[in-house]
Amino acid sequence: MTEHQLKERQFQIARYRRLEREVTDPLAAGLLHSIIEELEEELRRDVPDCHGPRD
Repeated sequence: MTEHQLKERQFQIARYRRLEREVTDPLAAGLLHSIIEELEEELRRDVPDCHGPRD
């Protein structure tokens, strides 16, 4: 993943987190939370060094 792609993914996650805080519908908040978790997992998988070495 390039640095540009990494920044774009982080920006996307931040946008979804903001939406999650702003929505009033519990279903929408739950769906946004799931999307955020998936994006963060993909980010960890694509950039394993960002969280230190794994055991």
